[in-house]
Amino acid sequence: MDMHTVVVGTSGTTAEDVVAVARHGARVELSSAAVDALAASRLIVDALAAKPEPVYGVSTGFGALASRHISTELRAQLQRNIVRSHAAGMGPRVEREVVRALMFLRLKTVASGHTGVRPEVAQTMADVLNAGITPVVHEYGSLGCSGDLAPLSHCALTLMGEGDAEGPDGTVRPAGELLAAHGIAPVELREKEGLALLNGTDGMLGMLVMALADLRTLYTSADITAALSLEALLGTDKVLAPELHAIRPHPGQGVSADNMLRVLAGSGLTGHHQDDAPRVQDAYSVRCAPQVNGAGRDTLDYAAVVAGRELASSVDNPVVLPDGRVESNGNFHGAPVAYVLDFLAIVAADLGSICERRTDRLLDKNRSHGLPPFLADDAGVDSGLMIAQYTQAALVSEMKRLAVPASADSIPSSAMQEDHVSMGWSAARKLRTAVDNLARIVAVELYAATRAVEIRAAEGLVPAAASQAAVAALRAAGAEGPGPDRFLAPDLAAADTFVREGALVAAVEPVTGPLA
Repeated sequence: MDMHTVVVGTSGTTAEDVVAVARHGARVELSSAAVDALAASRLIVDALAAKPEPVYGVSTGFGALASRHISTELRAQLQRNIVRSHAAGMGPRVEREVVRALMFLRLKTVASGHTGVRPEVAQTMADVLNAGITPVVHEYGSLGCSGDLAPLSHCALTLMGEGDAEGPDGTVRPAGELLAAHGIAPVELREKEGLALLNGTDGMLGMLVMALADLRTLYTSADITAALSLEALLGTDKVLAPELHAIRPHPGQGVSADNMLRVLAGSGLTGHHQDDAPRVQDAYSVRCAPQVNGAGRDTLDYAAVVAGRELASSVDNPVVLPDGRVESNGNFHGAPVAYVLDFLAIVAADLGSICERRTDRLLDKNRSHGLPPFLADDAGVDSGLMIAQYTQAALVSEMKRLAVPASADSIPSSAMQEDHVSMGWSAARKLRTAVDNLARIVAVELYAATRAVEIRAAEGLVPAAASQAAVAALRAAGAEGPGPDRFLAPDLAAADTFVREGALVAAVEPVTGPLA
């Protein structure tokens, strides 16, 4: 594990902290301010628990059963029961990084001092994360309202020493055994604590934060592949001039145009319109790349604003306020997060679509301005990249299906008490698939564009220095260049890894300088 430590305080956390804990095993510590806030809010809950008046989540049932007052001797059982009964997920296991993000973000809210959870419960949450114990969480079980209930319940079940979890060695074992092996005592939940561990948007938020990190890499990568395709098609870089983008001042558009212009600096291919097929303008998929990529970048920025607000939030119901009140609220509704998750799936689908259109143009001898059919070595004997584009097209079509918004749906639950829900968890799950697919789509364009650039170079045209660096790095990563047909899947897999790990960006930046 990475020995970097993330300190959890009372004022939210950062996206970088979430990624560090979820993906890189960063350790978690509670600040002294968080411990003090936890203790103070617990005193308030204990005082309310001692009063005869019912308080939701402290001395009542939950959801549609909130009208029942629970006697003192049954309250510990009530908290255990809510965790056990709500741990009702089904389907495949959710990825380890998602579960770690889920647990860390719940700890972040607990540590805010607005939930009434005891300091020792929060410390156990940190201990489980630091031990590398990952609860088994299932794909289905959250409607994105009243929080990600089933996923969080499976995490809380592990804190109680029940259910199954994955150890740091990747083996799934009973949670109680794993806790004991790491010297962690199971928690015995008291008033409000079971509810407080379940009632947040943490799963959808964690997936949003990680998707944003991945998409930023992919958008920069797509600027590079767009530039490579423009170069291979002997397009013009005049459309990237900053003065053209200044008169339509969308920030992302200007950034993407600048990235492309820097990749193409010094190219001997751009502007070489064919004598037998003169062009006044390049096709939209080439000429409008900054507009499409840039609009997506602006969407990422908006989604990051929403994620930042949510990271600064304390999502629970009821919440403990500094003046001693414990108030019911609707802050657990996932609508703000769900909307941007869906918005990101839309822009990712459109980015994939424009990448595929450029790839198809590179392979079509009637539109590629002198490149061989399908970039084949001996067309007819060789099929070249014909079926690589089929694979890319299939991915694009799935991206379009994944762009259908989950948040436009709602389904009532809990005997109509919870009669409108966000479906944010579903939006997050499909976005993860969309991000994976987008990396593959960009990788296919990269593979085709680099092959086309190499073919042009063999004809005596000199590619840009950044293009040469991209080609060399991709070949070194195991994706081979032009030649007779061969087993393509390993080359495409190598290109996929190259793109999603940020190696394409890293390859060109020594030439271009840092790209945005």
